[in-house]
Amino acid sequence: MAAVKDAVLERAVDLARQVAVEIAEEPQDVGEYLGAVREAERLVSHRFACTARGYRGWAWTVTVARVPRGRTATVCEAELLPGDDAVLARPWLPWSERLRPGDIGPGDVLPFRPDDPRLEPGFTPTGDPEVDEVAIDELALARVRVLSPLGISEAAERWYRGSRGPATPGSVASAGACGSCGFLVPLQGSLGTLFAVCANEWSPDDGKVVSLDHGCGAHSQTDVDPAPTEWPAADPLLDENAVDVLELPARRRPSAAVDTAAVDAPEPVAEAEPVAEAEPVIEAEPAAESEPVAGNHGAAEAEPVAVLDEVVVTEVAPDTEVVPDTEVAPDTEVAPDTEVAPDTDADARPADGS
Repeated sequence: MAAVKDAVLERAVDLARQVAVEIAEEPQDVGEYLGAVREAERLVSHRFACTARGYRGWAWTVTVARVPRGRTATVCEAELLPGDDAVLARPWLPWSERLRPGDIGPGDVLPFRPDDPRLEPGFTPTGDPEVDEVAIDELALARVRVLSPLGISEAAERWYRGSRGPATPGSVASAGACGSCGFLVPLQGSLGTLFAVCANEWSPDDGKVVSLDHGCGAHSQTDVDPAPTEWPAADPLLDENAVDVLELPARRRPSAAVDTAAVDAPEPVAEAEPVAEAEPVIEAEPAAESEPVAGNHGAAEAEPVAVLDEVVVTEVAPDTEVVPDTEVAPDTEVAPDTEVAPDTDADARPADGS
């Protein structure tokens, strides 16, 4: 049933304003009149805008009433109430539910939750001391509660999506993943298939759980590329005082015997590479006109051709092996004035006749 219009209560605006000013800290905090609301029979609320800082959309509300057949309004209650566009605080929660990760400080203790879905009983005592002793000592089931599958799943998702998962900027920019790093300490159980503990003091994740596909710049196998220097290259330094001693193999002295039968060149025998400028080769006299030498069966004694730095080249009888130290010009003709004694053995002697 709708409230009946009450003229006595609706005219009590001045009374309501006076009460609102009394409960406000400052008189100017009570603003314009916003109207009356009929709450029930002989019960009306008068509303005034609140101009105090931080209370936008709030209103001073003063409720008045009267007795039946009464002509005087009486104040029932006065309070500051929020309007439709008022800025409100969050709904109230117990402090144990308001806590978030990171809020626990030194000395703070969380309330015990016997029905925590993240945990499950570690083992159930059987009452037999021997059986319970095996479970506690040998199987390490001394914990009353352990992680449940839900607790393991929530921890894995939280770690993988956190700051030490594969999607962080440092992990994306790294050259190697934690799974191949030598500073990684693996975990046991099902979480060990995806997570491990970093043990590198140079890493920002030292001592923290990281995913195997996480990464950082302190990987054990990474290295930086050598940066080019901006300094100009220095001129090479030449040490002119240092002497390097080299041992060269001894050169074999060329043989003085030359096979004239194998030489087709009419020109003199080619010169060996001289150390200094050598004299031109002297053309030898014909062997037929030389004086016979005793003991050589009439063979002609060869006269020296030239002396080139202690190397003597002479004309010898045929069938004498030519030493390949001296180059002979190819495609040359033998001089017509040269006669070679056939089948004679000539001794190649030095230029001094010894």
